[in-house]
Amino acid sequence: MIINSITCIGAGYVGGPTMAVIARNCPDIKVTVVDVNEQRIADWNDSNLDNLPVYEPGLKEVVAEARGRNLFFSTDIDAAISEAQMIFISVNTPTKTYGTGKGMAADLKFVELVARKIAEVAASDKIVVEKSTLPVRTAQAIRSILDNTGSGVKFQILSNPEFLAEGTAVNDLQHADRVLIGGDHHTAPGKEAMDALAAIYGRWIPRERILLTNVWSSELSKLTANAFLAQRVSSINAISSLCEQTGADVDEVAAAIGADNRIGPRFLKASVGFGGSCFQKDILNLVYICRSLNLHEVAEYWEQVVKMNDYQKQRFARNIISRLYNTVSGKKIAFLGWAFKKDTNDTRETPAMYVAAALLDDRAEIHIYDPKVSQERIYGDLRNLIAQNQLTIDPAQLPDLVKVCKKPYDACRNAHAIAVLTEWDEFKGYDWQQIYNDMFKPAFIFDGRNILDIEVLKDIGFQTYQIGK
Repeated sequence: MIINSITCIGAGYVGGPTMAVIARNCPDIKVTVVDVNEQRIADWNDSNLDNLPVYEPGLKEVVAEARGRNLFFSTDIDAAISEAQMIFISVNTPTKTYGTGKGMAADLKFVELVARKIAEVAASDKIVVEKSTLPVRTAQAIRSILDNTGSGVKFQILSNPEFLAEGTAVNDLQHADRVLIGGDHHTAPGKEAMDALAAIYGRWIPRERILLTNVWSSELSKLTANAFLAQRVSSINAISSLCEQTGADVDEVAAAIGADNRIGPRFLKASVGFGGSCFQKDILNLVYICRSLNLHEVAEYWEQVVKMNDYQKQRFARNIISRLYNTVSGKKIAFLGWAFKKDTNDTRETPAMYVAAALLDDRAEIHIYDPKVSQERIYGDLRNLIAQNQLTIDPAQLPDLVKVCKKPYDACRNAHAIAVLTEWDEFKGYDWQQIYNDMFKPAFIFDGRNILDIEVLKDIGFQTYQIGK
């Protein structure tokens, strides 16, 4: 099966970069990314590549190479579905905020809407590829919708989960550890579909890194991978609180256990907590699946990973309040960073907003600087917390209590304390003597990412706090 036209439905953090890299490596294949969000598509088509809706190092260079040649961004979903032989589903699958499974189960309404749109429009056989992170056996629901259209069109459903780390997504796509393709490998049409997708990735990924499984194993592998990675972060963060009480250094402990080749050094960096769109959502989804199958002990095991992450964020906020003489009311707290990690503008589940919520509940005044996150996004995050009753202030108060600054020195001027919430490299090179001179004394720094030279800051005069030190 020769594929010469691909459509991806969903132009977000996964769909946009993934299709851009495919287009770069397969110049003979037309790749069209579609979305109902007109502004998002306009941003992908913007002549100023700095305005792309997703910030990833190296992404604008990939888009510049392929866009207009064989990479296209459009709102004409029907035309893109009709033309494509292979359709990727890359829409959002948030945690449900209502009904059965509220707070844990994945909300699949967007996936179902896309499946019904494909069923409505398709007039020729299609390969449909799950790219969104989905609970195990979602492919069966998609197949049920597509196979009952009555149109005579034949569909093959594949699972091809993404294993991207935001901030390194382009490199992760170009040099993937593995590509996982799940499908119906016991039938000739299913095997042919899997081979067709494998041949696309095989243009630049070594064949031994392309793993073929059944579709259920593929879906579950994505959830399991994120659960294991988050578990490591929560584990080292649990030890960080013990280090602070005993005089141990969490970085030294992490280096010691990471030197064991059975454990390895990655994902052992203590911090204020993990964020992003995947870890918490996928673990809670896994918990919900386990509970629905009466695997309650398994569910409790994985749920503790999320509870530990929540504890770490609240512990960091409580530390700020405690060290500022048990009140931050009316005090200016500078936040350096809002994105959930460096080299991305993604703020989903960022620890910064939960630390902010705890401080705002104590009526702090927060001034925020992040090099890639807009004021609109920050206010939107906080309004969502208010809507979810996780922040108890009037939305009308936000402009008075939260200021978003375009320069870091403005955020820190006349502050009582600084909290480092994202590990942006630029923070290390600031003129910390100038920042100290412009702050109220004593001047506090709470390094939630352990990236600053604390000894230098102490010599300047700062009162310092690091995770696990």
